[in-house]
Amino acid sequence: MQYDVIVIGAGHNGLTTAAYLAKAGRRVLVLERRSVVGGCAVTEEVDPVRTPGCRVSTASYIASMLRPTIIRDLKLADFGLRMVACDPGVQAAFREDGGDVAAWWSEHDRMRAELQRIAPNDVERFFETEEELKKLAAYLQPFFLEPPPDVHARGFAKLAEGLRLYKRFRGISGDQVAELLRFLTGSLGEFLDKRFESDKLKRLILSNSLYGKHGGPYQPGTAMGLLFHLLSGGDADQQAWQGHVIGGMGAIAQALKGACESLGVTVRTDAPVAKVNIVNGKATGVTLGSGEVLDATTVVSNADPKRTFLTLVEASELDADFRRSVADIRMDGPAGKVNFVLSEEPQVRGMPADRTREQRSLFTLIPTLAEAEANYNRSRTGELPERLWVDCVLASNVDDTLAPGGRHMLTCFVQYLPYRLNGGWDSHREALGDKVTEVIAEYAPNVPGSVLARCVLAPPDLEERFGITEGNIFHGDISLEQMFFMRPLPRWSQYATPIGSLYLCGAGTHPGGGVTGAPGYNAARRILRES
Repeated sequence: MQYDVIVIGAGHNGLTTAAYLAKAGRRVLVLERRSVVGGCAVTEEVDPVRTPGCRVSTASYIASMLRPTIIRDLKLADFGLRMVACDPGVQAAFREDGGDVAAWWSEHDRMRAELQRIAPNDVERFFETEEELKKLAAYLQPFFLEPPPDVHARGFAKLAEGLRLYKRFRGISGDQVAELLRFLTGSLGEFLDKRFESDKLKRLILSNSLYGKHGGPYQPGTAMGLLFHLLSGGDADQQAWQGHVIGGMGAIAQALKGACESLGVTVRTDAPVAKVNIVNGKATGVTLGSGEVLDATTVVSNADPKRTFLTLVEASELDADFRRSVADIRMDGPAGKVNFVLSEEPQVRGMPADRTREQRSLFTLIPTLAEAEANYNRSRTGELPERLWVDCVLASNVDDTLAPGGRHMLTCFVQYLPYRLNGGWDSHREALGDKVTEVIAEYAPNVPGSVLARCVLAPPDLEERFGITEGNIFHGDISLEQMFFMRPLPRWSQYATPIGSLYLCGAGTHPGGGVTGAPGYNAARRILRES
């Protein structure tokens, strides 16, 4: 065979898997259905006809938990990766009081001063809570670059799993165990209501805790986001790190592609896979949409579990109960994107005059906790929320390479959108764009008159463009019943599948979504142990 491994999909996890396998001496081919690598981590023009040269991170848009180990192992800096820390890491805009902007600074004294202004009664409680959360997050940190606990292990393997868990948690106290369970199962809204008085502080914390997740802030399991956003990231391995990627998120994919090719990986674009070829229960390669057959001893799918098992693998090759379990994985993506090219920078009401251009690069238009809960409930009935939750990043304030002079690139992540909109998205897509523009205008009145071009991506558009089932950016909801050893399914959380020599490496596996590279790293290690 020409290749030892074929990887389906050149998303960042697929490229990560390919690089580590090639580094270990495997002959690897990566096949990508689109003409560009990266999956959801791509940088593209918003409107090539009306505003050529104006690029934005089309889907994923901020680097937060990209694993430092991967950055170092694959020498991504040598292939052009450059990230600039966001500070403040979060910035929430409010309509109240004629307009206000609250920032979450990394520097202690600066954050204390901000809290004295917006939440004077919560200052000490905030720092106590932050320290507590960082300690709890540190216990979860090692599992990002490890497989989840194998609860189905037997014999010596079971003993080894028990020893691994003991080592990870031997320093945890009883109170911390209780608190960790509370975060994994409890609601964010109740936690914030019990801890803090200030509405602005609660909303500032809310603004960075539930992205892309099902569930309003008062629903069980939503407190978990607080811990995940305190995991480390960036090449400095800093807790709660977030960063802008110079060149947009596509620069991560291009750096990974460069690392892959330097290790001998072949990357083919415009090569959609039609099916995984299986003989006697074992994957033997793939057939492309063109009919071309490619053989390999191992096949790795970076596609989500539903697309892999319900589309790429013939039904006759899988147990009916397994297929039903895959079909039951919760997807129906609850978010979308609206990307803009502007002729001027948004003038956000209440933005402090001393904010630098870089510090004005992000602002979240955040509803109250009650409004966020109502938004989610409304989206579940197929309706657009009344008060949209919009996260705005003005990437061109940090990165001049994204647009020519006089142009400004604004990317907006919209939370709590229905995948199945009443009346259908085809007749309401631009209405979403209009609604987002109107919401932004309430905070930055100059924006509507400065729009030169925009691109609206509702959940079905994300599905069609990026090949992610039901437009779910995480390849499956981030909820406790679909995390850790339950992801993607309880007996299949170790990257292997019921088909011999077929593995998963995408965000539908542990530890889940986000541009981390962790699923790809873990999958590669599992494959190398078994081949």
